[in-house]
Amino acid sequence: MTTFAVTVQKPVIAGNWKMHKGPLEAREFFASFLSAHAPRDDRAVIFFPPAISFAAAAEAVRDRPDLLLGVQNIHWEPKGAFTGEISAAMAAEAGAAFALVGHSERRHIFKETDEDVRRKTAAALAAGIVPVICLGETIQEREAGRVEEVIVRQLDAALDGLAPSEAAATLIAYEPVWAIGTGVNATPEDAAHAHGVLRSRLAERIGEDAARNVPILYGGSVKPENAGALLAAADVDGLLVGGASLEPRAFAAIAGV
Repeated sequence: MTTFAVTVQKPVIAGNWKMHKGPLEAREFFASFLSAHAPRDDRAVIFFPPAISFAAAAEAVRDRPDLLLGVQNIHWEPKGAFTGEISAAMAAEAGAAFALVGHSERRHIFKETDEDVRRKTAAALAAGIVPVICLGETIQEREAGRVEEVIVRQLDAALDGLAPSEAAATLIAYEPVWAIGTGVNATPEDAAHAHGVLRSRLAERIGEDAARNVPILYGGSVKPENAGALLAAADVDGLLVGGASLEPRAFAAIAGV
């Protein structure tokens, strides 16, 4: 496996467009966003457009090296008869620096398993792409007091088989399933607790110094109104934004917090 070393500027503000915005809408979005968000070197701003709009997004940010791009999904195989899929190497060739793996919608709608997430994480690293490992508990798991158990299990599964240097080249996104697209976000205290659990587990696996450098993002009903409080919480190094990332002015406000 190729070892991929990366330093990502904190805070990390990422926008996941999910299945929204074709190429035309992507161009229109960036025409507005670029005028609202001036270049700055004290943070990383990442966009995850749908695959069909990736080229349009790449063209739109060509002259803005402060804005980075990722893909929403990859397959773990480098090539083959997998209609509708893209490999990590293809994504890297197109200009993607990041890939979401294990997003709750992939886990719960498309039934991806912890093993699928592990294979995608390894494939991303092998292609020189930073995997953004998404994990989080359902409301049932939370009410049963299983938050720590669930998120540690998901983290361990994703990093299984990786060298410490490889695990250190990932991003982690804590996204409680009950807060995604519901308008109900975790409190800053909720986020800080979960992120602290994940940071501690990372430290056990890769050492405290390396663990401190792995950005851990919070995702789930992030809005301009709560972004600042969430970012100020302990161990929250950034935000993975869904619905609010579709509106250029709202996302510019979040990216500028």
